[in-house]
Amino acid sequence: MDSLIANALREHQETAQRMDACSDIIQQAGALIIQTIHSGARIFICGNGGSAGDAQHFAAELTGRFERERRGWPALALTTDTSALTAIGNDYGFDFVFSRQMEALARPGDLLIAISTSGNSRNVLQAVAHAKANRIATVGLLGRDGGQLAREVDLALVVPSQRTARIQEMHILILHIWCEILDAAG
Repeated sequence: MDSLIANALREHQETAQRMDACSDIIQQAGALIIQTIHSGARIFICGNGGSAGDAQHFAAELTGRFERERRGWPALALTTDTSALTAIGNDYGFDFVFSRQMEALARPGDLLIAISTSGNSRNVLQAVAHAKANRIATVGLLGRDGGQLAREVDLALVVPSQRTARIQEMHILILHIWCEILDAAG
């Protein structure tokens, strides 16, 4: 058991060190998030499984607060409305659970943050396709080789790891870094 814990901590630290290579894209995405908020536009976030949890976590940090008191910012995780998810999934198919919500709620100037450890989630790809067709900026928070999403989003932030756990750990770190950037920007 001790070696399992030591290996997990070592892998986490090694992956975090490799994230230095991503600092420019983290900063660019942070600037895009600031620009979106300051323009009065909204941020939409989507993902599946653990990425859905990350989407909800980030939306909560934006609408509530991170560490600094401020007004709430307009953000919505497209993973939270079970009635919409199940109705859209039933009527149109699971591939459309995010894009259909984007069609109803998003407008040009908004931002979609697409989270996928593989970069190949079809429902996330559909959301990005809708965003691109409607002048909605896109940021991909991805892993492994970035998958198809890396080629589709405006900014692709690919965590340099093959392990889902390490990718998701870095995703939450990146989301918190963006929150720190936002807090610093005011």
